[in-house]
Amino acid sequence: MAVRGIRGATTVESDDPALIRAAARELMEEILRRNQITNFDDVISAVFTTTEDLVSAFPAEAARAMGMNQVPLLCAQEIPVTGSMPRCIRVLLHVNSDRKPKEIEHVYLRDAQKLRPDLKSAQ
Repeated sequence: MAVRGIRGATTVESDDPALIRAAARELMEEILRRNQITNFDDVISAVFTTTEDLVSAFPAEAARAMGMNQVPLLCAQEIPVTGSMPRCIRVLLHVNSDRKPKEIEHVYLRDAQKLRPDLKSAQ
């Protein structure tokens, strides 16, 4: 097995704790489903970022609520680049996987699909 990174992103309509947690959970569930990750022991860590307009909740709370209690999770703020997508949640998940890098499916949901139109998973 090798360590692989899986990227994902999604957006929310407003800075609301319930919306942030729900969107982060939806994103994590979709990443896990598409990459056939069924055991949290295969998840090494996750780094979540939010844009500076999302401050009411930690997206990592969603991962904890899913049962990722032994997985190191970190939240940070995305750098505020002028013109970047607003109300965006991103994640970088590190996993043990037998998949080749080209077999990893990165997941972009909602408006975040515009970030990576080159990826099949953003269609």
